Amino acid sequence: MRAKTVADQLVRQLQDAGVRRIYGIVGDSLNPVVDAVRRSGGADNGGIDWIHVRHEEAAAFAAAAEAQVTGKLAVCAGSCGPGNLHLINGLYDADRSGAPVLAIAAQIPSEQIGLGYFQETHPDRLFVECSRYTELIGSPAQAPRVMASAIAHATALSGVAVITLPGDIADRPAEGRAPSVPRTAAPSVVPDQSDVQALADAVNAAGKVAIFAGEGVRAAREELLGLADAIGAPIGHTLRGKEWIQYDNPFDVGMTGLLGYGAAHDGMHGADLLLLVGTDFPYNQFLPDGVRTAQIDRAAQRIGRRTDVDLAVHGDVESTLRALVPLIRRKDDRRFLDDMLEKHRMLMNKVVGAYTKPAKQRVPIHPEYAASILDDLAADDAIFTTDTGMSNVWTARYLTPNGSRRFLSSALHGSMANALPHAIGAQVCAPGRQVVSVSGDGGLSMLLGELVTVAMYRLPVKVVVFNNSTLGMVKLEMLVDGLPDFGVDVAPVDYSAVASALGIFARRIEDPADIESGLRQAFDHDGPALVDLVTDPLALSLPPTITGGQLTGFALALSKMVMNGGVGEAVKMAKSNVRNVPRPSQFDPRG
Repeated sequence: MRAKTVADQLVRQLQDAGVRRIYGIVGDSLNPVVDAVRRSGGADNGGIDWIHVRHEEAAAFAAAAEAQVTGKLAVCAGSCGPGNLHLINGLYDADRSGAPVLAIAAQIPSEQIGLGYFQETHPDRLFVECSRYTELIGSPAQAPRVMASAIAHATALSGVAVITLPGDIADRPAEGRAPSVPRTAAPSVVPDQSDVQALADAVNAAGKVAIFAGEGVRAAREELLGLADAIGAPIGHTLRGKEWIQYDNPFDVGMTGLLGYGAAHDGMHGADLLLLVGTDFPYNQFLPDGVRTAQIDRAAQRIGRRTDVDLAVHGDVESTLRALVPLIRRKDDRRFLDDMLEKHRMLMNKVVGAYTKPAKQRVPIHPEYAASILDDLAADDAIFTTDTGMSNVWTARYLTPNGSRRFLSSALHGSMANALPHAIGAQVCAPGRQVVSVSGDGGLSMLLGELVTVAMYRLPVKVVVFNNSTLGMVKLEMLVDGLPDFGVDVAPVDYSAVASALGIFARRIEDPADIESGLRQAFDHDGPALVDLVTDPLALSLPPTITGGQLTGFALALSKMVMNGGVGEAVKMAKSNVRNVPRPSQFDPRG
């Protein structure tokens, strides 16, 4: 049956691409597309569903989560002007996360473009920086080809494509035939053999080799473990690499960076040769100077942009390691590996583990203790979505991957408020799995309206709020810069009461003895649930290795607090973080 309108044709192209839903808010210039979605009959009848969110930013986040969970194209939409502008933050997150997302940015009447019309913006210009493809549809004849190109760019490049569609053109009769979009499997990027041989020679010559792995090792887990075993190398990982390489890994030494834990930092800095494998880790201050470094990446433009690289290998990790391992001579000296594993064990028990044992009776609740219980009780195949900030720290350090769990965060874009809308997208596309939104009170409050979306669709999302009435990561940033914290604290809010008012099962927990029972009740509840954990606002998270400059800044900030009459807060902060106070051996005097 021939499509009647451009909007009908667009919806049919999305159906052919396997799209089952669009996240967005209806309105004005978008209405022809929305009505075409209605006429498609819904996903249960082979059509497309409309998922009505409360803010277009949440629509883009939800689509990004769906794309990451399914690996398939997901779609969001916004009406002209303010509507589609709201998409931009979630689209930045989607594009930087490598999520294939198509955004429909409705536009004012085509004859009014360029004349300062009501709500006029230019999405085809505005979205250039956060997309792989963006184009304005100017005629019905152009529409099907532009739409096919947008689908192809989003799926082939694993990123965002944006089409700008004036409402009057969407409502015109369709013209032309919609071209099919070929679907291909992901290709292998095979490295040049001379580069592989040079890397093998370097590995064979080095006495101590360390590996730092990112999300790019996703398809090469077994190959990387085999390499580590052959050369006695400890494996550190990034936040995005955590779910793919940490579990069942006898060479694991944790993470580095602001969220880090364990011996990853020492392993990287103590090696003769550091292998950066499938990672574009952005924090160059945590990467070692003076250590010979090799980098493997399927995107050649990323190699060497974070730190100086002595050996560069352009290839995907799986292809590269398959070519490399046969050229490697097994190292019998395991002392470096054994030392790093022992250091990691001690740090995990004495630093990370210290919070989860004596903290059982401490009020306010220590967030580390709550996170450790959450890890124990969550389903083996749970999908965790995590807000940026301290919630990300607790997830990185205390939630355990196992090969089945998924972890979604705004790891590269670093946006607040991503956890709840990510959870919406994950739950909609994976209705049979447990989805847990690990939310900070700051992030939750920013897009609080999405609790209405959860309630409206009765999505069984479990929202676990780490409620400390402060922006904890910003507080820490100020302190290590020598500034007393200012503007980071907010009035306490009972989010369980907010959730209850929406008809969501809710519990507010202030006593650590009630954490386990409260989480069990939420997880057992058939429907949406929220657990409001009132946690210690002064519990900070320092990286496992801090610089002398950071230590000086922390001491200076506490001194300023005392001088400004805040001695009580300074003392409380010291008590809350007694196990995290750095000792001389824990920081790098080079600053």
